[in-house]
Amino acid sequence: MPTRTALSGRLLYAQSGGVTAVINATAAGVIEAARAKGVQVYAARNGILGALREELIDTTKETRTAVAALRHTPGGAFGSCRYKLKSLEANRAEYERLIEVFRAHDIRWFLYNGGNDSADTALKISQLGKAMDYDIRCIGVPKTVDNDLAVTDCCPGFGSVAKYTAVSTLEASLDVASMANTSTKVFILEVMGRHAGWIAAAAGLAGEGADAPPHIILFPERVFDEQAFLAKVKATVERVGWCTVVASEGIRNAEGQFLAEAGTRDAFGHSQLGGVAPVLAALVKEKLGYKYHWALPDYLQRSARHLASKTDAEQAYAVGQAAVDYALAGMNAVMPVIVRSSDAPYRWKVEPAALHKIANREKKMPGSFLTRDGFGITAAARRYLAPLIQGEAHPPHGRDGLPMYGRLKNTSVTKKLPTFEH
Repeated sequence: MPTRTALSGRLLYAQSGGVTAVINATAAGVIEAARAKGVQVYAARNGILGALREELIDTTKETRTAVAALRHTPGGAFGSCRYKLKSLEANRAEYERLIEVFRAHDIRWFLYNGGNDSADTALKISQLGKAMDYDIRCIGVPKTVDNDLAVTDCCPGFGSVAKYTAVSTLEASLDVASMANTSTKVFILEVMGRHAGWIAAAAGLAGEGADAPPHIILFPERVFDEQAFLAKVKATVERVGWCTVVASEGIRNAEGQFLAEAGTRDAFGHSQLGGVAPVLAALVKEKLGYKYHWALPDYLQRSARHLASKTDAEQAYAVGQAAVDYALAGMNAVMPVIVRSSDAPYRWKVEPAALHKIANREKKMPGSFLTRDGFGITAAARRYLAPLIQGEAHPPHGRDGLPMYGRLKNTSVTKKLPTFEH
C-alpha cells in the first residue's frame, strides 16, 4: 500500500446505535483533538448510513463554542442509526460504495462511535484497505449504556445511566416508603439491559443492607424463578412494609423466553422487548394481592445529561481524543479502552485494544458480583460500580431554568457521487 504524506486527508466520524448522555462529549473530543492537529473532520449524518448515502457534515463550519457545548449536550449531535453491515462477501456493493465515498472526499481515517454491533462494523471497515486497495484506517470508539463491551473496564455512557438509576431508585423508594401504610406496597423499576445486568446492578448503589432499597434486583444472568421472586417480595413487605424491585428488561424464564417478549425484532435482529415491569406487576397483584406501581424510564435513563456522572463525561471525552491520536499515528482496527489501575482512589487511563478482541463479544456480570440468592449485588460489585457514578457535571442553565444544550449547524458537504440504492 502506498505511503501517504503525514496528516493528509480528512477524518470521518460517525455515531451509532442507541445514544447516551455523553456520546457528544466523545464527539467534542474527536473534533477538538483533530482541529489541534490541523485535520478536517467530517461527520456522517445518521451513522454508517450517512457514509453510504454520502450525507456528510462539515464540522469546520461549527464554532469553537458550539463544539465545546457538545460536552454537556445529550443525544447524538449528528444523528445515529441501527444498521449492521454484512460481510464483504455477502454485500460487496456496500463496501465498494464506502470506498467510493472515501475516495471522493479524501477520507483516510474513519472513527465509528458505538457498542457491540458498531465494533463489528468498525472491524469490517478496518479491513477495507487491503481488500479494496485503499488506504483507510478505522478506529472503533466505545459507547454503550449497557456496559457490555469486552476488554474495557467500563463503557462511556454507562456511568451516567448508572447514576440516574441509583438516584431514581433511591428517590422513588423514599416516596413508596412514605405511602406504604395505606397505599403502594411494591414498586417496580424496569431498566435497560437485554443480556447483561450492569444497569440493574447500579440500582444496588441506592442502599445497603437487607432492609434498604432496592430489595430485589432481577438480572438477565439469572433465570427468573417466579416462586422465589414472589416469596422474596412477600417476605420483604411483611418485614419492611414495602418492597422496591429493579428489573432488567432482558430477564428470561427457565425455558429461555424473555418475560417481556413482544414478538418483533429490531434492525440488528434482536428481539423487541415489550416491558417486563407490567408482567411482574401483574404477578404481584394476582399472586400476592399487593397494590403496586411500576415505571419504565426508557429513553429518560440514557438521555439524563442533567444527572450525568463527571467520571463518565471525562472518560467519554478522553476516548474521543485518544481515537484521533491512534488514527493519526497510523493505527488500524483498534479501540481506545479504559483501564482501571485502582478502585480507591479511583484511577484510570486509556489504552488501545485490538477490535477483534471486542467485536461480537459481550461482557456480562461476573458471578462474584451477584449475591448467593441472585437478588442483589456483592461488595465486589460495589467497589467496581461506585467510582463510575462519582462527581457532577451539570450543564449550564438559562434564565428559564432549563439546561442550555448545544445545537449545531450541521452544514452538508456537497455530494459528488450518484445516489446509492441499498
